[in-house]
Amino acid sequence: MLYMPREKGQGLVEYALILVLVAVVVIAILTLLGPAIGNVFSQIMSSL
Repeated sequence: MLYMPREKGQGLVEYALILVLVAVVVIAILTLLGPAIGNVFSQIMSSL
């Protein structure tokens, strides 16, 4: 009990890493599927 490790910031770092990972995945998906999604919206707008 003389030495108690400080793990207070560990949870915050883990949440930050998960958030960064999710952001990278979303950016990659939007980069790959962005033009296809744009084409779908363009076709919808032209049909109106």
